[in-house]
Amino acid sequence: MSVFAAYSRYYDLLYRDKDYAGEARYVAALMKLHAPGAARVIEIGCGTGGHARELAALGFRVHGVDRSAGMLEAAEAKLDSVEPEIRARMRFTQGDARSVRLREKADAVISLFHVMSYQTSNDDLGAAFATAREHLAPEGVFIFDCWYGPAVLIERPAVTVKRMEDVVASITRIAEPTMNSAQNTVDVNYTVLVYDRKTATVETLRETHRMRYLFKPEVELLLTASGMSLVTSHEWMTDRAPGPHSWSACFVARG
Repeated sequence: MSVFAAYSRYYDLLYRDKDYAGEARYVAALMKLHAPGAARVIEIGCGTGGHARELAALGFRVHGVDRSAGMLEAAEAKLDSVEPEIRARMRFTQGDARSVRLREKADAVISLFHVMSYQTSNDDLGAAFATAREHLAPEGVFIFDCWYGPAVLIERPAVTVKRMEDVVASITRIAEPTMNSAQNTVDVNYTVLVYDRKTATVETLRETHRMRYLFKPEVELLLTASGMSLVTSHEWMTDRAPGPHSWSACFVARG
């Protein structure tokens, strides 16, 4: 099963508690600092459009790209509930982070919620970085987050259970990780139990998401190889340098 194939149907419920608005403000502040006047944004791995919607509400024009048809269907379906002036600043295209070419440039290319960690080989990462570089306008910035290697090695992935519910369904997600230290990856094995309130039935979904954890020196090498350079890095959602307990790190690069 491809990543997010069945999972996408319940993605929004599982991440209903995610602070999309706060994260969008954080990324907008980074854009304002490193690309003053930025107005056009391309988002690689936009999912169901949570960040795109919040960035559009802040005044940015956002072109979201995702490889999952299910994610994009959910993103498009939600446009009807968005104010017309905000909706006019959003659009979505299906495409792979490694190969999509939109024939347009943006002031910022962003990739959030660990999309770059889904690029698990050096070739995949290099291709995704090349995609970002291809779409950057002069003086544009590439902003992305990822699993940060030092924290992954020190804290180690653990089994987690998450439960969310609404009037339609009750969901229990079990995540069981397996480290692949030779490849700097973690296989996150998801079992999702979905209780349908209307039919009183339980559906079981299983997916494995392989995640690459990254280190600053390799990020710098990959950026250089793709024609970009690292501007700064932070612990996600703070202005502190990433450290041994920063599971998620944010990098800002310039073309």
